[in-house]
Amino acid sequence: MGLIRMRPIDLNLVRTFVTLYESGSVTLAAHKLNVTQPSVSYSLSRLRELFDDPLFSRTRDGMAPTFCAMRLYTSFRQALTQIEQTLSDAQHFDPEQSQRRFRLALTDLGETTLLAPILRHMRDLAPGVELEVVPLEIDKVVSWFDNKSVDAVICSRDIQAPSLGRRPIIEERYVGLLGRRHPRIGQTLSMEAFSREDHVQVSPTTGHGLVEDVLKERDITRKVSVVVPHFSALPRLLESTSLLAILPEQIAGLFTRQADLKQVELPFDIPPVEVALYWSRQVDDSAAQEWFRRTLIEATSRHHDETVPPETP
Repeated sequence: MGLIRMRPIDLNLVRTFVTLYESGSVTLAAHKLNVTQPSVSYSLSRLRELFDDPLFSRTRDGMAPTFCAMRLYTSFRQALTQIEQTLSDAQHFDPEQSQRRFRLALTDLGETTLLAPILRHMRDLAPGVELEVVPLEIDKVVSWFDNKSVDAVICSRDIQAPSLGRRPIIEERYVGLLGRRHPRIGQTLSMEAFSREDHVQVSPTTGHGLVEDVLKERDITRKVSVVVPHFSALPRLLESTSLLAILPEQIAGLFTRQADLKQVELPFDIPPVEVALYWSRQVDDSAAQEWFRRTLIEATSRHHDETVPPETP
């Protein structure tokens, strides 16, 4: 079939093809489409001309698809479903009835601290909605939004792109984390000890590169002995070695409850970091996207208010 030479196809032809394929009858297809039988027959003629294939043949059991029609159906059905859902969501979105899937990019730190409260809040509001989480690759964020691979991103890295909307949702500060029985460091960390001890660094590609930026800006050096791709490796690694790590306070508090670790103040200031929600401005008007963003903001803000340690009087 001449797919490469195919001219642009009318969406109504796609809808007619899919309905005829699923109903197996010109009469039933016309009824479902609320058009006349001659209209369906005319559309079928145009489709046959476009694809240079009969597409359907009459049998005792109805209209039987050809091999070409079977190949076309899968792609046409998926495309039509996506188009219809997009059009519907742009006008109205009912979270209680929706079965839409949203895609959210998170660091493993975000997965550890934010995924559970986000999922709980979404299920309370929209039990049929699905959430797919993809590992964040900070250098790909803009292209992901351009090709609609993700609906939203949550990270602490400042992403500068005119095509993206940005909303700060959490403010975090950084602390030091190490084994509770560290042989040389007690409850305080001096600059001398910070520079002397070996460190473990989480790869900046995860979207948590602020620490490295601050250290470079202030000409502070540290001995990085290990670079790991995920924060989840830190608890057991720090517990069983004399390594130091720098990470956000919320996850440090979680790790101290999971392993024999202690949290210390850093011997220099790192400005608080904003964890922000990013989305594509091209879908600002989508009711579904607006609901998804609002739900993420509500879930993360509520979780942060519940977990942030109270200020010491």
